[in-house]
Amino acid sequence: MLLATINSSIVLISLPAIFRGIHLDPLEPGNVSYLLWMIMGFLVVSAVLVVLLGRLGDIYGRVRMYNLGFLVFALSSVLLSVDPFDQGAGAMWLIVLRVVQGVGGAMIFANSAAILTDAFPAHQRGMALGINNVAAVAGSFLGLVIGGLVAEWDWRAVFWISVPIAIAGTVWGYRSLHELGSRRTSSMDWWGNLTFAVGLTALLVAITYGIQPYGDHATGWTNPWVVAGLVGGIGLLIAFVLVEQRVEDPMFSMHLFAIRPFAAGNLASLLAATSRGGLQFMLIIWLQGIWLPLHGYDYESTPLWAGIYLLPLTVGFLVAGPVAGRLSDRYGARLFATVGLVLVAGTFIGFLLIPVDFDYWVFALLLLVNGLASGLFAAPNATMIMNSVPADQRGAASGMRGTFMNSGSALSIGLFFSLMVAGLASSLPGSLRSGLTAQGVPSDVAGQVADLPPVGSLFASFLGYNPIQTLLEPTGTLDSLSADHATTLTGKTFFPQLISGPFHDGLVVVFLAAAVMSLIAAAASALGGAKYVHQED
Repeated sequence: MLLATINSSIVLISLPAIFRGIHLDPLEPGNVSYLLWMIMGFLVVSAVLVVLLGRLGDIYGRVRMYNLGFLVFALSSVLLSVDPFDQGAGAMWLIVLRVVQGVGGAMIFANSAAILTDAFPAHQRGMALGINNVAAVAGSFLGLVIGGLVAEWDWRAVFWISVPIAIAGTVWGYRSLHELGSRRTSSMDWWGNLTFAVGLTALLVAITYGIQPYGDHATGWTNPWVVAGLVGGIGLLIAFVLVEQRVEDPMFSMHLFAIRPFAAGNLASLLAATSRGGLQFMLIIWLQGIWLPLHGYDYESTPLWAGIYLLPLTVGFLVAGPVAGRLSDRYGARLFATVGLVLVAGTFIGFLLIPVDFDYWVFALLLLVNGLASGLFAAPNATMIMNSVPADQRGAASGMRGTFMNSGSALSIGLFFSLMVAGLASSLPGSLRSGLTAQGVPSDVAGQVADLPPVGSLFASFLGYNPIQTLLEPTGTLDSLSADHATTLTGKTFFPQLISGPFHDGLVVVFLAAAVMSLIAAAASALGGAKYVHQED
């Protein structure tokens, strides 16, 4: 689990080095899709396949599927690191193999919780699943630091990091893991698999393209293809529910949602994953685009330092996760999961109350509390879900839980980027236009740059580029300005000071939405009921 989540975030933080390595500018209009699919490809395939792969684990053996996932992960990591192409072809090689790597990650993700549930008695599952959850969330933040370090050396090393762990995991798994769970002999539910896979893929792909500008709009939500993907995807998922209620051997038994802890736990998991994903992306942009440059850090080094400055979040989760899991074994999950999510909502409000150029100790304290609160929620929530299902349904249940979590992460990117862009679109153009003309940029060029979609500035900040330099270089204006004005425009403080006000406007919208989601998730956790363990007849 640590391997799968490290690999997800290690690529996220290493994207500037990867694109430099294949000689491709990801911010050119025609190349934005490459950038988005490098981020989203792994998430989309993981979200789509985990239910199917969990179900196959129920039929053919969870350990078998888990070990095969390690093998696929190792082979795809090797192939990623030997990308023989440049520019667009090199990006396509990486995207396709990231999708393959996502298949291996989904095999691991879908079956790990089910294997642990098989291996541990009910009074120890909270502790076991707590450690598993700690590995998952810690990996997503450790990947930021590891990626920042190895990308400074060689972009190919980003993928080699996974190889020794994957090989060791494959050998260890085949030698040491044994099937303990119940198997269920059944036929393949082709219609259920088809409607679920196509429906969820269409929905997540539409969300991915909804981030991109369309026509005169800052985002793509009015694009007919995006609308068709959203409507068609939702329609196919409704068809999936209807199919699963009628076939003899469903891919996923919908009656599991009649079990209150299962339904409530998965709803809380979806909302918590969505709000957590939004937090991670917004904090990275906040640090890389504003706070770190204001405090003297070069744009090129901000991805690494953003990962380091976010470590209190990981530390909090590492401390609280196993403890909360152990306590939920004794007292049940409801109290810990509910209180944890209420505290998470409180930290979102806290981030809104501090200035954009904050004192780091206040920021670090909020991160630490958020990590502790997330740890209070994660393990008890996983225990609530996995304890509530029959033994022969654990693989499918683990897969459905993974689908909700991974879909929440993918959804958060589209949702929170769009909310931030909407917040910036109202005030950033005016600030950008006046700031550029004050530094001698001709008014027509300043207007042209100010009218560009704000998503370009966000992506530039996210990738560790100087946004003003990135926006002005294609116009050739920097060469015609005085040395003082050019130095000011491309320095460390001009863009952060310019965007601080508009960014805070967007931040208010984003974090209020995340806080509301966390409170709804807390209500769902509270409604999950008291301690419950499914007993076999």
